[in-house]
Amino acid sequence: MSFKKSYEKESQGKLYLVPTPIGNLDDMTFRAVNVLKDVDYILCEDTRESLKLLKHFDIYKKLVACHEYNEDSIKNNVINDLKSGKNIGLITDQGSPIISDPGYILTREVIKNNISVISLPGATAFVPALSSSGVEPSPFLFYGFLNSKQSKMKEELKGLKSLKYTLIFYESVHRIEKTLELMHEVFGNRKISISRELSKVHEEIYYGDLESAKDEYKDKKGEFVIVVEGNKEEVNYNDLDIVEHVKMYLDDNSEMDAIKIVSKERGVSKSEIYKYYHDNK
Repeated sequence: MSFKKSYEKESQGKLYLVPTPIGNLDDMTFRAVNVLKDVDYILCEDTRESLKLLKHFDIYKKLVACHEYNEDSIKNNVINDLKSGKNIGLITDQGSPIISDPGYILTREVIKNNISVISLPGATAFVPALSSSGVEPSPFLFYGFLNSKQSKMKEELKGLKSLKYTLIFYESVHRIEKTLELMHEVFGNRKISISRELSKVHEEIYYGDLESAKDEYKDKKGEFVIVVEGNKEEVNYNDLDIVEHVKMYLDDNSEMDAIKIVSKERGVSKSEIYKYYHDNK
């Protein structure tokens, strides 16, 4: 199913996705403040956290919780309010809604109902982290948070290992040390940058490589953005037989995962790789 993004019923309200500061309150935009003052009510990730922010900017609006555990259950009420003409703001605790934060499920349903979604530009952690990283800025892949289970995290990293793109991850204080260890194990010793507590009083940017970062971040506190250099190994896949290419990845991956990686690297469908591999191995 496909449809155009056109909003003919002006009597309907609009859903505003409003970024909030990731640390420094001076990063709140004039437009964001004005929109939040004008909407009928505000959806937020944590009412207690949002109340502090809104009071700072003299914004006094009804707050409705919208987080990963209730987003699906409140969507119909929100859509009904939008259809009745109410304008609604959506914020998360810090940063831009949906970017490693709640909001996707609700926004998707609002779009399906042909209701206007207005996304304001503003604060998000990965952009300043990339800009200040000293790592090649493009192309890049923003991945966000890796899986919390170490075995699945390792599989995700293996799937990213061959990509030439600069890779950007978010990480929490409780997992930063183990994540860096696994990255070093899977990626090898690549150039990285780690931004900690961006825009806050104790902002810090680390420049180095994965090997040295493992020890550097044993006792660090805060929220982290990890920018990792892409795969710089030069491999001419045209000179490599498909069977040998698949076998390159079998030590660390299942057969199907190895075939997926080869498919991506060669730009050939998985079914073609699978058939050739099984016909010729």
